Amino acid sequence: MGAGETQHDDRVGYDVVVVGAGPAGSSAAAAAARMGARTLIVERAQFPRYKTCGGGLIGVSLAQLEGLDVPVKQEIVQASFSYRGRHPADRRSAERMLSLVDRSEFDAALLQQAAGLGAEIRSGVTVTAVTRDVDGALLSTSAGPIRARYVVGADGSASRIARHVGVTLGQVDLGLEYELKAEEHHRRAWAGRIHMDWGPIPGSYGWVFPKGDTITIGVIARRGTADEARTYLRDFVQQQGLADAEVLRDSGHLTRCRTVDSPLGQDRVLVAGDAAGLLEPWTREGISYALRSGRIAGECAAKAAGPNGMPPSFGDFSRVVRDYTMRITEELGPEMEAGRVFLRAFERHPSVMHTLLTRTPMGWREFQRLSRGQTTVARVLRFAPARWLMRSLSGMPVPRPA
Repeated sequence: MGAGETQHDDRVGYDVVVVGAGPAGSSAAAAAARMGARTLIVERAQFPRYKTCGGGLIGVSLAQLEGLDVPVKQEIVQASFSYRGRHPADRRSAERMLSLVDRSEFDAALLQQAAGLGAEIRSGVTVTAVTRDVDGALLSTSAGPIRARYVVGADGSASRIARHVGVTLGQVDLGLEYELKAEEHHRRAWAGRIHMDWGPIPGSYGWVFPKGDTITIGVIARRGTADEARTYLRDFVQQQGLADAEVLRDSGHLTRCRTVDSPLGQDRVLVAGDAAGLLEPWTREGISYALRSGRIAGECAAKAAGPNGMPPSFGDFSRVVRDYTMRITEELGPEMEAGRVFLRAFERHPSVMHTLLTRTPMGWREFQRLSRGQTTVARVLRFAPARWLMRSLSGMPVPRPA
C-alpha cells in the first residue's frame, strides 16, 4: 500500500459518507479525504443553492480556510450599533473585523475544495434513513442504498441524522431575512460598514450586512415570537433607510443550539454543525462552529476507518463517538458555555450590554478581538472583573476557564 492509502473492503462502498454539503459537511469531507479516506458527500440540493444566512466570517472561520480562495464580497472595518433603533454609536477599526460572503458562492467553493482533495459528490440525493450494518452503516437514499464504514451527519438544522443520533436542543431561535438589491446610493452608504441593533424582544437583535450589489438585513429572536419578529424586521428596514430597496428574497430559518449533554454521535455515526446544534448561543454565529466541528468529525471518522484505526467499540461503546465528543467538548464546549452566560446577560440587561460595547474602550476592544478571532467569549471570562460583571448581569454561575 502506498502512503495515505486505506484498506477497502469490497462489501463497503466508502470509508466516510458525509450527509450535507454546507460548511460542516464540506469541511468534514475535505478533512477525511486529506487523510486518505475514500469519501462521499451526499447532498439533496443542486449547487449553487441559496442559504438564509448573514454570511459573516469572523477570524476563527477564516483560520479554518487555509488553501481556499474565499469569495469575499466585502471587508468590514466599521460597525454601527443601536438599541431598539435609538442611542446610535459608530465605531471604526484600523484593521479588518469581518469578511462578508454570499453563502451560495462560499458553500460552492468549500464543496469544490473537498472535491479537489478527492471527495466524491452526489447532488440531488436525499438520505431517508441510517441503519447499523454488520460492516458499518447503511444509508437508505432516493438513489438507492449506500454503504459506509462511518457517517458524518451535516444535513442542517432539520437533520434526519440528528434524529437518528438523538440530538436534544436547549435553545431554538427564529431568523428572518431580506436580501435587498443595493443601488448605488446604498453601496456608498454601506461601504465597509455593518450595523447591529439590539431589539425589543429579549435576546433579539438585527443586522445589516452589505455585499456589494446586495444587502442582507435580518433579525433573530427566540422561537414563538414570529409576529413580533416580523414587526421588528419591518421597523428595522425603515430605521436603516432601506425601505426603498427592492426585496430579492424573503426567507426565514430556525437556529438550534444543543443541550450540554446532547449526544454527538451513535455507533458509527457522528453529527456536526447545525445538525449537532453547535453554534454560539449569544450571537447564534454558526459558520465557525460548522467549519471546526466538520473538520474534527472528518478527522475522527477517517482515523477510525484507517488501517491503523481503533476497534469500533468495546461492547456497545463507540470509540469514534467518544473521541469526537472529547474533542468537541474541549475545543467548542467552553465557548458555548460562556455564550449562554452572555445571552442571559443580554436578555436581562440589553441597554447595559449596549453601553458596555459602545461606550467603554474595553468593550469595543474585545468586540474587535472577538471578530478577528484573537479571543473568544470564554477567554474574556478569564478576567475576574469580566466574570464578576457577567455573573451580576446574567444571574448565572460563570465558568472559570482552565
